[in-house]
Amino acid sequence: MPFAHRLIGCNIRPEPPVAQPISAPKHSVVERHPVLFYFALTFAISWLGAFLVVAPRLLRSEPVPQLSGVLMFPVMLLGPSISGIALTWILDGGRGIEALFSRMRRFRLPLGWYAVLLIPPALILVVLVCLTNFVSAVFAPGSFLKGVGFGVPAGLLEEIGWTGYALPKMTRKTSALAASIRLGLLWSIWHLPVIDFLGTASPHGRFLPAYFLAFTAAMTAMRVLIAWSYVNTESLWLAQLVHISSTGSLVALSPARVNSEQEALWYGIYALAVWAVVVILAKLFGMRLRRQVSG
Repeated sequence: MPFAHRLIGCNIRPEPPVAQPISAPKHSVVERHPVLFYFALTFAISWLGAFLVVAPRLLRSEPVPQLSGVLMFPVMLLGPSISGIALTWILDGGRGIEALFSRMRRFRLPLGWYAVLLIPPALILVVLVCLTNFVSAVFAPGSFLKGVGFGVPAGLLEEIGWTGYALPKMTRKTSALAASIRLGLLWSIWHLPVIDFLGTASPHGRFLPAYFLAFTAAMTAMRVLIAWSYVNTESLWLAQLVHISSTGSLVALSPARVNSEQEALWYGIYALAVWAVVVILAKLFGMRLRRQVSG
């Protein structure tokens, strides 16, 4: 099927019904509130893990160094992945786990879908090149190509929970578009323990609120893009790759010499660029995301 016809608004083949494990109560609290329990468990694991990494320094009233701040992030990745797998097992049993991982093995997609991976680095480069030419040379794109590797564990582990578990459950009561926006906002808030250690201008000082708002706008738009890719392919693998492309590109291409004000500025412009792509996709292919996503 041509690429254009597989975009927003296409029909999705539903997953086969998953049998409930015999041991699970038919109307358990977790079953009635699967999304609430997911976010509560995810935030608890991630934020507690982040706190434990820096607790020795906090208890001694010492400032948290950059390295300790960075080390909090890989620990936080356990939250979305553990929560997604654990709650899938509790609610759907072994067949649910099998279905979850089968979506991670959905590799055979039209090549056009893999072109989506070019969107984050292309937008980052366009924004930074324009700022370099028209504002200041300090916005020149970075060249830390090894930084792409930072996106790999983030994309592989986080999307098990965000897209593999949370998004399908959230779309039971709302559209995938609305669910992806809400998920993007919660995803951004989830980053709060490490937000001042992200980017190249850390710490951000008095510009931290402006940076966080720009970061939230960019991540929410990216979450819509990830959801759009997943809804139309049912490939959790593709969602993981888009996440890897986004995070990896930000680490690899972020300008190395910007100050905190300049970093908030370019993140804000990048957020507008990602939202512009979302709007263009909606205009070209329609934004009627399916009401309920399988999973």
